[in-house]
Amino acid sequence: MILSVNNIHKSFQEVPVLRNVSFHIEDYDKAAIVGINGAGKTTLLRIIVGELSADEGSITISKDKVIGYLSQHQAVSSENTIYDELLSVKQDIIDLEHRIRSAELQMKTASADRLPELMETYANLTHAFESANGYAYKSELTGVLKGLGFEEEEFSKSINTLSGGQKTRVALGKLLLQKPDLIILDEPTNHLDMSSITWLETYLLNYKGAVILVSHDRYFLDRIAGKVIELDNTKATVFTGNYSAYAVKKESLRIAKYHAYINQQREIKHQEEVIEKLKSFNREKSIKRAESREKMLSKVEVLEKPTEVRADMHLKLEPKIVSGNDVLHVENLSKSFGELTLFEHLSFDIKRGEHVAIIGDNGTGKTTILKIINELLPPDTGMIRLGTNVEIGYYDQEHHVLHPEKTLFEEISDAYPSLNNTEIRGTLAAFLFTGEDVFKKIDSLSGGERGRVSLAKLMLSESNFLILDEPTNHLDIFSKEILEDALNGYTGTVLYVSHDRYFINRTATRILDLRQKMLTGYLGNYDYYLEKRNEQLTRLLTNENTASTLQGGSSSFLQKDSENKQDWKTQKEQQAARRKQENALKKCEEEIASLESRNADIDEEMALPEVCTDVVKLQELAKEKESLTVRLTELYEQWETLSESMEI
Repeated sequence: MILSVNNIHKSFQEVPVLRNVSFHIEDYDKAAIVGINGAGKTTLLRIIVGELSADEGSITISKDKVIGYLSQHQAVSSENTIYDELLSVKQDIIDLEHRIRSAELQMKTASADRLPELMETYANLTHAFESANGYAYKSELTGVLKGLGFEEEEFSKSINTLSGGQKTRVALGKLLLQKPDLIILDEPTNHLDMSSITWLETYLLNYKGAVILVSHDRYFLDRIAGKVIELDNTKATVFTGNYSAYAVKKESLRIAKYHAYINQQREIKHQEEVIEKLKSFNREKSIKRAESREKMLSKVEVLEKPTEVRADMHLKLEPKIVSGNDVLHVENLSKSFGELTLFEHLSFDIKRGEHVAIIGDNGTGKTTILKIINELLPPDTGMIRLGTNVEIGYYDQEHHVLHPEKTLFEEISDAYPSLNNTEIRGTLAAFLFTGEDVFKKIDSLSGGERGRVSLAKLMLSESNFLILDEPTNHLDIFSKEILEDALNGYTGTVLYVSHDRYFINRTATRILDLRQKMLTGYLGNYDYYLEKRNEQLTRLLTNENTASTLQGGSSSFLQKDSENKQDWKTQKEQQAARRKQENALKKCEEEIASLESRNADIDEEMALPEVCTDVVKLQELAKEKESLTVRLTELYEQWETLSESMEI
């Protein structure tokens, strides 16, 4: 065991944040701490590493075990270059290397009687150097820097010239190179692109020590965590398995707790009613019985109502009008900033009902594409055409659609003047802004709060084409799930940029991968994209021309791969066929429901006194009923056939 957390209590201004929190971390555990924003995750980490003191309880770290901690925000200040800053972690190896070089020089000039001693010293030094992986420390350092997204030309940059995100990556690199027995990471993926996150996942999976993670990246948690510690309503519950396993167990446990709570509340209410009734009889015997019941009731340990996080925020997206089938046509799109060319000659189409995700590394131009479509930036070349009746709703990750000087109430009322006060307050309440919150200024809100206001405006827009730029940024896990459910129920069209792979997996029907200044399309979600891309990379590596293709920097093989294009076309046809089956099944069910309802109406009508004596009317109804029965039999068979085909 590396770490033992025992009965930790912590309050701020008499408001409890953590109560009786306990868990253990074993030598090779990979654990995730999850919970809504404000649940106390970062507070708990700071208590573990000694930055905060607990009100009660204890933290026990095994003897000779070293803990490394990466907080969300790094105030790194140094005149060192990026490379030298990470190199400082290996100072002990550098000192060993200097001592080895010194010993080598001494052996060259040493006398015969002193040489054996120097050779023994040299052997000990080289053994220590080898044990510390001294021969590979420079390549290890370079590998970590590149893995975290730094290019070689950036290695010589001064730390003091870096952005906050770059400084955090430097701090993460230093921590990984230190190789502590327990790594504690608070939101480590915030400043990493997809490639760097994938690299970090692999690094942590193979790490020989223990890891504790706090992250909103559920895909990241799914790949790494084997234990989930949930902070909910100030208490901790430990679950085995990754995030997806936790989510299933959590929901099952929540339902069981809710039923137990409801049953207990029902029993308490029943007992209170009995007590009240006994007292109303005003008889000594009845009053004693009532007092006895009251005493028993006072000893009952009342269950807490399970928190209903997902029920707090309500998001329903629905277009006001239906667009044409062709929603967006982009042709020959190019954009450069000075000498930096982001992309060139991009062409793609989006059809009604598609949910399309644009993915790619940071700085490739994903957000720029969205801004050009929204006419916030001009393209260098190319043409963009919207389809018939297309109405855009835009969600900007920087929330430029919000006005910092306005209150929340003014932001909604000015954008939608037809809404009355009650409707505006109701909308804001659906996004967790109640009471005096509605009079807060936009510029006083946190990133997550601004995100919720933007989502509220998006919902009210009733647009049929949603363009979203990093919509899950600043949202906690539960708010992300609400957004996912809303998008999956949305009948309009969606185009978005996101690095949240779990979100993409749940909501995308097509992926556009932006790399090497070009877009490559994949029909399916993120897992399908990974599968196809890995297959293509495997094919490339087995091709005789692999080396020349990669070194020559030629245009993407993906675009030239006719087999991939055919596969994409086949997948698209299969998806269209499945949609057709789903529509046919839905129409079949609707007709069955309509005919069954009419059948029931006929039975009621035939039982009416005035109809019972009307032979002609009875014959008409009987004939209609017979016709309905025949049609229903056909529909039942049709439904069964369609259902079976959908299961294949």
